[in-house]
Amino acid sequence: MKKVIFAGLFLLTSMTALAQEEIMDDGSRVVLPLDVQACNLPSAPPPIPDPPVKEELLKAQKLVKQFQAELLVYRTCMGVDTEEKLDALKDKEGLTKGNVEAIYKAYDYSVSMETRVAEMFNEALQAYKAGLAN
Repeated sequence: MKKVIFAGLFLLTSMTALAQEEIMDDGSRVVLPLDVQACNLPSAPPPIPDPPVKEELLKAQKLVKQFQAELLVYRTCMGVDTEEKLDALKDKEGLTKGNVEAIYKAYDYSVSMETRVAEMFNEALQAYKAGLAN
């Protein structure tokens, strides 16, 4: 019973924290500019079944490459498809510090998604190779 109550309180506290707005020192809210909100963050490909077989790995490889291409389209839409453009955001007119922070967070999230998907594929590939060795 204590675990259920604790879990409920934790969930309520975390939801409250998520609902609070982040305000920058210049008074601006951390929010994506409207044109960036229109950019479509792609969904990650589905997990690879365990144990993986060659056909599934080949299909997954295509999906990972497609996902990476879609992430590039997403970052291009956001205007941060290169490190130089990401660094130049701070000097871009019309953006508040909050806008810049939100774009950085969206960019970082897309990079972490890409990393997780690549790691998932690499783990499946290693498992497949280990299965061949046995």
